[in-house]
Formats: sequence, C-alpha cells, structure tokens
Amino acid sequence: MDLKRDDGLTRPGGSSPGGFLERTFALSAHGTTIRTELLAGLTTFLTMAYIIFVNPNILGDAGMPKGAVFVATCLVAAIGSLVMAFYANYPIALAPGMGLNAYFAYVVVLQMGYTWQAALGAVFISGLCFMAVTLTGLRRIIVEGIPRSMRIAITVGIGLFLAIIALKSAGVVAASPATFITLGDLHKPSTVLAVLGFLIVAVLSVRKVRGALLAGILSVTALSFIVADNSFQGVASLPPSITPTLFALDIKGALSGGLLNVILVFFLVELFDATGTLMGVANRAGLLTEGKMERLDKALMADSSSIFVGSLLGTSSTTAYLESASGVEEGGRTGLTAATVAVLFLACLFFAPLAGSVPAYATAPALFYVACLMLHELVDLDWDDLTEVLPACVTALLMPFTYSIANGVAFGFITYAVIKLLTGRFRDVKPVVWVIAGVFLFKFVATGSAH
Repeated sequence: MDLKRDDGLTRPGGSSPGGFLERTFALSAHGTTIRTELLAGLTTFLTMAYIIFVNPNILGDAGMPKGAVFVATCLVAAIGSLVMAFYANYPIALAPGMGLNAYFAYVVVLQMGYTWQAALGAVFISGLCFMAVTLTGLRRIIVEGIPRSMRIAITVGIGLFLAIIALKSAGVVAASPATFITLGDLHKPSTVLAVLGFLIVAVLSVRKVRGALLAGILSVTALSFIVADNSFQGVASLPPSITPTLFALDIKGALSGGLLNVILVFFLVELFDATGTLMGVANRAGLLTEGKMERLDKALMADSSSIFVGSLLGTSSTTAYLESASGVEEGGRTGLTAATVAVLFLACLFFAPLAGSVPAYATAPALFYVACLMLHELVDLDWDDLTEVLPACVTALLMPFTYSIANGVAFGFITYAVIKLLTGRFRDVKPVVWVIAGVFLFKFVATGSAH
C-alpha cells in the first residue's frame, strides 16, 4: 500500500505509521486506508453515541446509579469494540443494546420485582451461555432451528415495546382508568420538546445527516434549559466512580430467584440480534464469502465476552450495533474502524456532567425512532402462510400489551408449536422450538406467568 499516495501519512525520511496497523488489520488486503477507516469509525460513533445518554436514563429508572452506569456504558462499548477490532477484525462496534436494557429495567426489576443486582447476574449467566453455544457449535443448531418468522417477530415486538416506553417517557401517552392508555398532556413543555426532538431526528435522518439521533438528543436538552426548567450540570469533568455497580452482580440471586425465563429471553434475543447484525453489516461491507462470515465465531465470541464483562461493570446486555453499517457505507472494512469507535467512547468518559443533564424526554425521541425502524422487519414475513404469520403477530403484539418481552416470546413459541401441531404441519417444527415452547408452557402451568 502506497501510504504517501493513499493517505498522505508518510513521515519525513520514509518511515510510516501504517506498519503496525497494516500488519494488524490487513488494510491493503481489504482495499482500504487508514484515513478511510478513521473516518468510518467517527461516522459509526456519531450514529450510536446516543447510547451514552439513553442507557443511564433507562437503567437509572431501575434504581442503578446513573453516573456509574454511564461509565460502565462507555467502558464496555470500548472494550467490546476493541475485542471485535483486534480479535475478529471486523468494522463492527459494540455497546449495550436497545431493547434488552428496557426489558432489564422496566420488566425484570420494576415489574417482576427483582433487584438490579440479580438482573445483572442473569445477564452474566446469559453471556456465559452464549459463549458456550458458540464454542461448542450449538449456536448454528439453535439459530437454524428457530423459524425465521419468529426471529422477525422478536425484533418487531422489541420495537413495539421500545415505542410504548418512549411515548410514556415523552408524555405523549398516559395511563387511563377507563381505557388503560390515552393521549397525554400535549401542552407540557417536556412533551412538546419530545415531539420536536423526534421531528429533528426524522428530518436529519431523511437528509442522511450523520449523528441525527445524537443531534436530536442534544437539541432537546439545550432547549430544556430554556423552557422546561432543566438544570445545567456542566459539560466535562473527571469520570464518576464506577464502584456502585462494579462487581455488584448477584449470580446466586439470579440462580435462586426464578429467573430461568429471564435468562432464556436474554440469551435468545442476544443470539438472534448478534447473529443478524453481524451478518447484515458484513454483507453490506462485502465481507461475506459464499454467503458466510469467515470469522463469525470470533465475532460472536467478542459479542458474548462483552455481555458478561458488561455485567461485571454494571450494565445490561452488550451487542453488535446495526449502526455500524453507517461506517461501512463510509468505507470501513477492518477492525480499525471498530478501534476508532472504542477510542471515542473512552473520550466520552469525561463528559459525564453533560450526560447527567439529559432528561428522559430528550432521549425518548431517539428511542421512538429506533422503534420505528425495527418495524421494517414485518415486510419479510410470508403473509400467505398463516401458520407462520399468526404466531409472529402474537409474539410482537403481546410484548407491548403485556409490557414484557418474555411474555411475547413465550406466547409466540407456544402458539407456533400448537398451530403447527393441530394443522398437521408438526414436521415443520425443529426440536429446539419444541424445547423452548415446552419450557415456557411448563412455567405458565407451574406459576401462571412467563416471568
């Protein structure tokens, strides 16, 4: 690779800073340059940086210290992205995932009544399970055994679940004793700002502006100081202490507290989300060989190791981010893109006061936007096959309407198995589906709840 021609980074005297990077990431073999990879990493970071504001707000609702969660979020995003960079060499960044953080906070802790420490224990165990199935090759059996319609339904259902949480945080919807849910007070400054924030995100996204979600969050936050009585806490400082959440997970509580179904839901969603995201981004980057990722197991190991590292630091499940596709569009092809994202997340550690100033109604628009995008998966359902469509719809609809991802997954798998059985198409059902449906059915019979 001619660094003088491609990057303008050749030093006087002929020495090049690209030697180590070239050897580590095989830049020439991937047809990329240092400058391209750095710009791709910056692009990916801008599209996913919203998580440093959203994650502390969501997990803070579960009683977790927001400052410690902020630090844990930045650290695990950096660690996970570095592992992906140097171990798997893919331009894919990792961070705590949307959807499972909401399930962690609003269902496992607030609805089911478990401590956030026990919930972290459940995340840790699910990460170990994920790593085990990757090492043993069971991952392929599980992924191939789950119907595509159910994988789609889980994604769509999580999107709907995120949507109702976002609308509630924005004040657009409110509780009603007559109809359960109704329109909120649209005259409240916070609600008006949330609606404005969503429009900012939507318009900037349509216009292909990088960092649209981040721009929406920061715009609403800035306006909140003027019209919504928000208090400014500063921009930069030394990072808060991570001590309140570091190694605070309660593994014994997770194992003894009846959290089997929670662990199963964490595991299934992590598995499908990671596999789907990795394959999707790699395909867009042209990194698939005959439709397969050569280093998929390494990428999944980076993902699964990040899950239990995150639980040790104090955050919900970490996963590969679909927003990595934005960096791929800018030319990112190697782990140098992910390493760039990691460095930028580490730099964010010094912006904790700014993160603490961001109200929930400022992050709600980004949450709702992500939810809208997740509904796109519905177009891939085979709408002519009701034995596939009906269980998928049950899965997706039950998540928001029972306020539980676990209930949606449980009802969906049970419905899928029963309909296939009673319509004479039981041979279409892979053994793993019978096992999952049986576990959930037993739980319902034994306790009357999927929880």
